[in-house]
Amino acid sequence: MRTVPFYAKLALILFSLVCLGYLAILGQTLLAPLMTSFLLALLLLPLSNFLENKCRFKRSIASIVSVILMIAVISSIIYFLVNQLTDLWQDWPLLKKQAETSFHDVQMWISRTFNVNTKKQINYLQNSATSALATSATVLGATLLTLSSTLLFLSFLLLFTFFILNYRAILFKFLTSVFAEEHTQKVSDIVQRIQYIIKKYITGLFLQMLIVSIIMIFLLWILGVKYAILLGLIAGIFNIIPYIGIFSALLISIIITFATAGAAKMLLVIAVFAGVHAIDGNILMPLVVGSKVKINALFAFIGIIVGEMIWGISGMFLCIPYMAMLKIIFDRVDQLRPWGILLGGDEKPNKKRKVYRITKNIKLEEQE
Repeated sequence: MRTVPFYAKLALILFSLVCLGYLAILGQTLLAPLMTSFLLALLLLPLSNFLENKCRFKRSIASIVSVILMIAVISSIIYFLVNQLTDLWQDWPLLKKQAETSFHDVQMWISRTFNVNTKKQINYLQNSATSALATSATVLGATLLTLSSTLLFLSFLLLFTFFILNYRAILFKFLTSVFAEEHTQKVSDIVQRIQYIIKKYITGLFLQMLIVSIIMIFLLWILGVKYAILLGLIAGIFNIIPYIGIFSALLISIIITFATAGAAKMLLVIAVFAGVHAIDGNILMPLVVGSKVKINALFAFIGIIVGEMIWGISGMFLCIPYMAMLKIIFDRVDQLRPWGILLGGDEKPNKKRKVYRITKNIKLEEQE
């Protein structure tokens, strides 16, 4: 049998990646909610099975009820966040006054440090404002387009989640039928492994989000930071996006804290974020999420950037779990095993799992 040269294989791989990336960009409206729905369906699968087996619901009814419960939980979180944002809006005059005072102080500092008088600074800002107003129609159009795209995304998300839950048996049968009969067991093992790992990852991720939110709210409340609940929730929710999310939450918290309490408390908030981020990365992540979905930091970061380039925020969220799926497939296919090694972290055989004892009878043990 004639073997294909390495450079030919590399060319085919690169060409395939370019084609897949181009198709992903073209099909964003369909593929982004579909792939998100697949993750949500894996998360709702135990609930749907419980309703089918224990409550004797039909599969379609169990799927609808699972999706409705998911909507109820998400709506409750959004309602709570809106209430917090309403409190922030009521204090808008105070924030505006504080911002004006801070802006004046910055103006004086620039004037003293760089010898740029305040009149030139104001002229520069006026010119920038004029340019911004000239493009206001474009910005408004883009905002309306984003809103309509978001509503379309959510509609597709709910429908796809229901369909995947309802027709999961057909989808599984299709996967096992596509490949040769001798590979049926391997395909079945890969599907079960992906289901277990992704369910564990998403559940751990939401638990991690809850713990980070509670810790942040408590610490910010101790420091007397205004809107501690809102900032803590933002930190926990944004923490879902690896690496980039925590820094975005920090930026928002810095702006609000500086406007409401000044620079001294802002530095305390930065210290709190740094401490919680260290605890999250070294304790919470190994304990709650575990290392079975471990993707090394280099390719995780590359994946986040590529995901943002292709699908924006949804791409940043989807990249890690789908890279984990690819790693599971790569590890179980002999020809693709080197790619699995490339995505994975350093192997540490016989590593003793850490155990953190909270009370005499309660302890947290690091996941495998």
